[in-house]
Amino acid sequence: MCYTIHREKNFSSVKLTKRGFGMIKDYFLQNWGLILILFAFVVTIHTTVFVDKKTAIKLDMLIAYVFLLSIVVYSEFLLADLGQHREIRIVLMAVRYASTPLIIAQIIFTLVKKQRWFVFLPAIGLSIINFISIFTGIVFKINENNNFSRGPLGYLPFIMVGLYSFFLIFILIHRSNKRSMEMIPIIFLTFALGSSLIMPFVVGSKFSQIFCTTIAIAIYVYYVFQILMLTKLDSLTGLLNRQAYYADISNNPEDITAVVSVDMNGLKAINDNQGHAAGDDALVTLAICFHKALRSRISGYRIGGDEFVFICRKCSEKRRSGIYRENEEACFRNKVYVFRRLCASHRCLADS
Repeated sequence: MCYTIHREKNFSSVKLTKRGFGMIKDYFLQNWGLILILFAFVVTIHTTVFVDKKTAIKLDMLIAYVFLLSIVVYSEFLLADLGQHREIRIVLMAVRYASTPLIIAQIIFTLVKKQRWFVFLPAIGLSIINFISIFTGIVFKINENNNFSRGPLGYLPFIMVGLYSFFLIFILIHRSNKRSMEMIPIIFLTFALGSSLIMPFVVGSKFSQIFCTTIAIAIYVYYVFQILMLTKLDSLTGLLNRQAYYADISNNPEDITAVVSVDMNGLKAINDNQGHAAGDDALVTLAICFHKALRSRISGYRIGGDEFVFICRKCSEKRRSGIYRENEEACFRNKVYVFRRLCASHRCLADS
């Protein structure tokens, strides 16, 4: 009798072990594309010189959140298919509904510079509501037959994700220079986030199983675009660099209507009398004015120490002739800022 019981226990443990390995295998088969993308993301982050340590940590946390959410989604849908463990499925669904806005908030916190932690507060509030729904059903319900239904606040998670996504896109567009090289990744990110909101209502809840992959691809592509863009920028002024100038001037030259060259006067005197730090600060201050004056179809480049170039594409004669005037007006509008910046630079030199 004891031998029989012991044998049955061994058989049950072997069966559970095989079932566990089968679930792990099934998870990897369903999410192998996601795993490869996340792995490539991690490798790219930690082999890129453009990423500071704080941003790298934020990106690592975002990748970890997406990976953990993919496990939660797989487990929740597995229990739904098996029709078992209703209590565990309810908890997993609460975690899934709470995690999606938190991931979008983490994206904002990572991509938007100087974004404070307050951005997480709405997502945290929604998380509390989702976990309350386990007992009240105000967001979702799972009946005794393991069937899902929405509660009175069933669409609140989608609304929250939509608001977060709108805020993210608005901030990215507002802080961009509206050039095509900056707008293309923003447009792609908008499409990815928008599809994540719309597709669940088009193809059903099964879309949730590829939500993590969609978000991972969107953020990775946006990140790669940002890295490519940084290789085209002058590290000091933020204007486009010499390599970008040579590439752009040879790209569709028939569209170029003007090439305007601007030199900064007195840079050598500043470097000789006040040091190269003051000269760099003067260049940055001038570049700020150029950034303010740039318009669509006009690109600004720093091609040398004190040499700047503007390329105009399909611009009218009035627009071309107004470049110098717009730069002067930008400097005049920012004269208080320029004065304070130069004064701060002089104070730093005096202190040193």
